[in-house]
Amino acid sequence: MHLSLTEEDYLKTIYHLSQNIDNQEISTNDIAKKIDISAASVSDMIKKLSNKQLINYVKYQGVNLTELGKLTAVKIIRKHRLWETFLVEKLKFTWDEVHIVAEQLEHIDSDVLIQRLDEFLGFPQFDPHGDAIPNDKGEFIVIKRILLKNAPIQENLKVVAVEENSPIFLKYLNKLQINLETNIKIMERVDYDDSLEIEINQSKIMMITKEVAENLYVIKI
Repeated sequence: MHLSLTEEDYLKTIYHLSQNIDNQEISTNDIAKKIDISAASVSDMIKKLSNKQLINYVKYQGVNLTELGKLTAVKIIRKHRLWETFLVEKLKFTWDEVHIVAEQLEHIDSDVLIQRLDEFLGFPQFDPHGDAIPNDKGEFIVIKRILLKNAPIQENLKVVAVEENSPIFLKYLNKLQINLETNIKIMERVDYDDSLEIEINQSKIMMITKEVAENLYVIKI
């Protein structure tokens, strides 16, 4: 089935939104807000995707992906994350530079290319932002991780992923010298504003805001 770039972007957006809402339909307003477009434009696209049997749509209730829609969205996500990995590992892009480029590359329609890219990279399981890369069957590896804001004090932790992957946030993390694999220990949680005093890599002490702590995933080590 041939899909336009815009149709693919919508499927990916609906998929991501669905990961944060359990067993509920996604509203057209949710989609419009996510991609910064009018609700009327979203409604037009929803009808197209419904006609292609990629989504289920009930007026005034919202949408969810069909099985075909899920498979298609996961395939796009797989391409995106493999391209991000390639750009960082082989072309020396930084993690704050790759998203926009990968947004363009993910629309290349060649299963053979993606299979060979996966093999060339050694079948990576996670992208440069710590997101799981689905395999060619659409399966994701799952690890037990928690947001830093919910982590216990005085535990040895390691950053494994970011919730927010906008360039401005990732550049800020660079400034803080926080990236994937950074070791973190929460020294104190400030009740006033939920900011954290943390130790990174067993050497540097700093304060981070609640917003930063809400966007870092960690595991215990």
